[in-house]
Formats: sequence, structure tokens, C-alpha cells
Amino acid sequence: MDGKDVSEVLSGYFIWGIDDAPYGPVELAVLTDWIKDARVLPDTWVFARGTGAWQQASDIPELKQFFNQPMGVEVGVGTSSRAGVTPGSLRRIKILADLNDAQLDHLLDFLELQRVSQWSVVVKQGEQGDAMYLVLSGELRARTLVGGRETILATFTAGDFFGDMSLFDHGPRSADVVANVDSTVLRISVVAFDRLTREAPALATPFLRATARTLAARIRADNKRFNQLTQQFNASAGNG
Repeated sequence: MDGKDVSEVLSGYFIWGIDDAPYGPVELAVLTDWIKDARVLPDTWVFARGTGAWQQASDIPELKQFFNQPMGVEVGVGTSSRAGVTPGSLRRIKILADLNDAQLDHLLDFLELQRVSQWSVVVKQGEQGDAMYLVLSGELRARTLVGGRETILATFTAGDFFGDMSLFDHGPRSADVVANVDSTVLRISVVAFDRLTREAPALATPFLRATARTLAARIRADNKRFNQLTQQFNASAGNG
């Protein structure tokens, strides 16, 4: 094997990132450091060369011990290190990817960590919006119920955010958001956001700019879909 030991060839892990791309190979020591920095979470998909299979990190025998640290259901601001939330884990959120460690560490002062059990309703349609949520792990869906029938509007996974409009207009929620699986989210309340803009405008500016870019991309995508539907409708009407 070109001088390589069999164990060397079979060692190493690949990590499936939130951008839907694999990273690696990395050795076990590096991987455990990433777990400690919360760059790899229990539900992160990891490929182990030794077994030749993709598994969630918490299901891999040699990694299980690193996910046994208890975490609070809801942890505020200054307890981020005890909760296992680090600048590295925050960088998994797409709108925070360009912030440096010092900025992310400061942002933790304005966030609350929440563990959400499967099927729990995080926000309820019609209720006044009072917070924005950043998804650290898991999967949630936005839905509406009409006549008892559910329509899924969007699905949120690690790196996504929802509830952002409430920070600006405090209006009623337009849909329910329900956890499809056990999930972890970071909550920034309207009160905390107002404090962020007053106390740390240099941090609030890139946060708002990144949020606005994502919202603009969503609007453009919605407009494109609407135009496509309009063209399809006009074409079918013309053929009729």
C-alpha cells in the first residue's frame, strides 16, 4: 500500500457541513476538538473510514462520550461556555459566518439557548412576535392549518433562522413553527435586539446587513416562483 500502514489508510473522518459539502479527512483528535468547540454537534453526519458508513456523530462509539455533557433547557447570555455554545458553533449560522470570534463572543451576551423537543410548537400563528430564532441543530417546519389540514411553508435546518420580522414590526406570527425532531435554537428577543442596537451598534450593523441579504434573496426567489407560476397560468389559459 505504498508504504502506508493499513490503520493509517482506514483512519480519518469526513464531516458533512451545513453547506451540504463534506470536509476531511480529519483525525480523531481534530474531530474531538471540533466537538468541544461545538463545530460538530450530535446530529452532524460523520463518515468513518473504519466502518465505511455515514452516521450521526452521537451514534459513533468513539464519539458518544463527548456528547454526554448536560445542557440546560434555556440558558441566557453569560452562561454560554457552560452551555457549550462557542463562537465556532455560532459560525454555523449562515448569517453569522463572516463575524470574527470576538464579535460572536459578544453576540452570545444577547442570546438565549433553547432545547426544543420533537413536535413542540416554538412559535404559534397569530401570536405577537417577540423574538427571532437561529437554528443550531435539528429540523423545524413552518406550517399553516386550514380546515385541519397542514400546509408546510418552509423547513429550517442547522444554519437557518426564522421569526426575523418580529424584530422590526412586532406583528403577529404568520405561521406555526414546529420541531420535526429534537432541536436546538438560539433566541434573540425584541428586548435583547433593542439592547444590541443601543449597546453594540458595531455588532448590530453586520448582523442586520447579513439578515437583510438573506431576506432579499428569499424575496427574489419568491418573485421568481411567482413569475413562473404566472407564465404557466397565462400559457395554459392561452391554450384553452
